[in-house]
Amino acid sequence: MRLPRSGMPARRILVHGVTGAGKSTLAEQIGAVTGLPWHSVDDEIGWLPGWVERPREEQRALAQEIAAREEWVLDTAYGHWREVVMPRVDLIVALDYPRWLSFGRLVRRTFLRVWRREAICNGNVESLRAALSRDSILWWHWQSFDHKRVQVRQWRRDPAAPPVLRLTSPRQVPALLRGFVARRT
Repeated sequence: MRLPRSGMPARRILVHGVTGAGKSTLAEQIGAVTGLPWHSVDDEIGWLPGWVERPREEQRALAQEIAAREEWVLDTAYGHWREVVMPRVDLIVALDYPRWLSFGRLVRRTFLRVWRREAICNGNVESLRAALSRDSILWWHWQSFDHKRVQVRQWRRDPAAPPVLRLTSPRQVPALLRGFVARRT
């Protein structure tokens, strides 16, 4: 796996993948090694306290504000405003892990958060009831998995799309991060 070659290093990076793949963790790591500001979309754009979805017009405005900046790392881009940020993306890092891996990570993370009563997304707390409901993040994983994979493949085939680094295993992450460090020096 290699970082795309170009005259300029990527300054606006979108991490894309299915729920539970590790997008936020990787985006935060990329921000740390590159010095680029990392934005947690769920916290900053998507969710308000009480698991209230921020109105979509507000989400769009916040996404536009971030996208207009010269440097950033986003840990996802929601489908209803993705077209706002895509023209500004320099690089897409796609976590295209097998379903068993990403779903296993998600189950573990969800139940640890439930057990620990860990606050996430503006103070929201996951519950066992929510984790087992039809609106569950676990169910969302199953609904969105194929679509996310198709999206990665479409971007890779589209010459007008930003370059896509497709990671198929977490074992590729250290090399990716080393590549970002090497490009900085």
